[in-house]
Amino acid sequence: MSNDVQLLGISNAIVDVLAHVDHELIEKIGVVPGSMNLIDETRAHEIYAMMGPATEMSGGSVANTIAGFANLGGRAAYIGRVRDDQLGEIFNHDMRSLGIDVRLKAAPDGAPTARSHIMITADGQRTMNTYLGACTELGVADITPETFGKPKAVLIEGYVWDIAEGPALAKRAMELARKARSTVALSLSDSFCVERHRESFAEAIREGVQIVVADEDEINMLMGTDNFDDTLEAIRKYDNLFVMTRSDKGSVIVHRGEHHEQEATPVEKVIDTTGAGDAYCAGFLYGWVHDKSLAECARAGTLCATAVIQQLGARIEKGVME
Repeated sequence: MSNDVQLLGISNAIVDVLAHVDHELIEKIGVVPGSMNLIDETRAHEIYAMMGPATEMSGGSVANTIAGFANLGGRAAYIGRVRDDQLGEIFNHDMRSLGIDVRLKAAPDGAPTARSHIMITADGQRTMNTYLGACTELGVADITPETFGKPKAVLIEGYVWDIAEGPALAKRAMELARKARSTVALSLSDSFCVERHRESFAEAIREGVQIVVADEDEINMLMGTDNFDDTLEAIRKYDNLFVMTRSDKGSVIVHRGEHHEQEATPVEKVIDTTGAGDAYCAGFLYGWVHDKSLAECARAGTLCATAVIQQLGARIEKGVME
């Protein structure tokens, strides 16, 4: 394992299984178009068999950010739990093919590797059926001085708090970050996740998280406010760096007395907004680890998010910065 790493990601390791389908299949499966549904292992096998030809690649929010960061030229590492099965091999091989240092070996037993069956209809809409499986078995024992290393920054996924040992392993990561003098960034994942763990997130932000990455709904939920203006007022008492995306309203970066607003880049046609926030995070942190100004980091994040919404799939392709 190399300590020459700029960004370490800790998150739910999920394989994205993507297929173009018609609306008839959505109806046959019996889910609402555009929804995200949690399913069990039996249902996962049933849906997989119905999907037909599919593309399988590493996924999950922070894993997407780490992959994008690596494709931008960053040196990255990753901690997430997969099983020693077909999809686990796909996840680890995909991440390693991007030059990412995968810190955990696939588990020889336990639940199968997590997967999200992503069905894409002709209108670009995504319907997701997700089996969490092995990713929920990530534990405190997986976060060690050896697996953590000495990254410049570590990005922890909010969904980790849904894992049985999630809060404890996040706390362990923050302790190791303090010893390694690494900066801790927290991605809030989604507003429902924030609602479930608001007090725990607030404690982490007070005691170990330096960078908070969120969209407008997530940060409003965290601050307990009804609108973004009230949120901006609420975060004035914090010393943390807040990186907040607002869809077509662009993004706002706040750090102590510094306030930067970055406009969104207009595009002719939005193909798929899935992963836009993950891509923004990758671009922003790529700028940050290279000691760019907050304005430059925001522009890099916007560039990456703009590229991703004009394609199918959440992966930042190489050469975006050029």
